[in-house]
Amino acid sequence: MDLRALRERAGLTILDVARELECAESSIRNWEKSRTLPKMEVWQVFRMRDLYRCSEAELVLAVRKSMPTEKKETDKTDGVTILMQS
Repeated sequence: MDLRALRERAGLTILDVARELECAESSIRNWEKSRTLPKMEVWQVFRMRDLYRCSEAELVLAVRKSMPTEKKETDKTDGVTILMQS
């Protein structure tokens, strides 16, 4: 299951998610269409997990499935970049 499938399973629109995560709708679209990887603060990761009603493992798997093909081959991370505030 990819990010779009998780969102749809939770009955959410792109606008719903963007508002809850305080980010642009285009960011959500880009993540779902494998254009860019999610770059979120820690609170956003947990909020997305709660919104999508999934486990952390499910969310990580969905991000990996939504990653651009070239990134899947070279990136060994979980696919989510967490921005830490100083």
